[in-house]
Amino acid sequence: MDMDRGKMRVSSYVLLSASAVAGATAYAVTRLLAKTALDREAPKVAPVISGAMSQLIAGSLADEEVLTLQKEAAQRLREKNLETVETRAHDGIELVGHWYPCENPKRVVIAMHGWRSSWDMGCGLIADFLHDNHCCVLFAEQRGQNSSGGDYMGLGVTERFDCLQWIRWATDERALDLPIYLSGVSMGATTVLMAAGLDLPRNVHGIVADCAYTSPDEIGKHISNENLHLPYHLRRKIMAGIYEQKNQVKGFDYSTLDALKTNSVPILFIHGAQDQFVPVDMTYQNYIACAAPKRLLIVPGAGHGVSYLVEKERYENAIKDFWADFD
Repeated sequence: MDMDRGKMRVSSYVLLSASAVAGATAYAVTRLLAKTALDREAPKVAPVISGAMSQLIAGSLADEEVLTLQKEAAQRLREKNLETVETRAHDGIELVGHWYPCENPKRVVIAMHGWRSSWDMGCGLIADFLHDNHCCVLFAEQRGQNSSGGDYMGLGVTERFDCLQWIRWATDERALDLPIYLSGVSMGATTVLMAAGLDLPRNVHGIVADCAYTSPDEIGKHISNENLHLPYHLRRKIMAGIYEQKNQVKGFDYSTLDALKTNSVPILFIHGAQDQFVPVDMTYQNYIACAAPKRLLIVPGAGHGVSYLVEKERYENAIKDFWADFD
């Protein structure tokens, strides 16, 4: 009997030890994922691990041809020597943007790039189209990235207020009595959709959102469960705590759906049907939730953020029709 009790105690210790190790490992992995998602400086890991992690998070391999086209477009945009401008966010963070004026402007576009991207890489492909169609463009650099201040990204929740500041900048500093449109890709699209829940000025005539996710919580769940194959329910509380501690805000579960239920600004929703990073279902959810006038463009065969390359003419026509109706 004593021997059996001893075996039971040993088994219990083994199970507890294994559970503790598993818990510590899960916590360590979750912290690494949180740093990857939020920190200005990505975690310093071996290049082979970093590359594999990026591919797993995105849900697919990077397309070298697309990357080449983006880099070439970014280089062309940088060579135009745009005016670098600055403003201060509501919480004191310095924000940097790049002003691209045009002759005989008809509207102003405030463009927000995506997660771990840049103003030129994220927006370079469409820059000439905007300029040639009489748009003055403010290419914003998102907080926690590149030249703007801040140590962390808010995945749209904190950045939505920066949209409001850039609207004020365009109105006050450029003194252009023109319609303003907010535009974004990926995290930038989530940013502008979340901004729709704010009290936007009357000169904001519309929003164009290309492949937006609904919330930090939901995109975290999708990436963890579907792309990384790590059970999200074990990590959600840790992720939420790290997010709120770093950004000093509540709102890990704040959603574009919350913003869109009270929004009155017209929105053009765009998404690639084969997006493995941000599932197209999230744009369908956003479209259904939107209380304002709305349009929907789904591009068959397009992955994440490449709808413009896959169906350029259809994409441009959708935007021009949107302007024609809401300028």
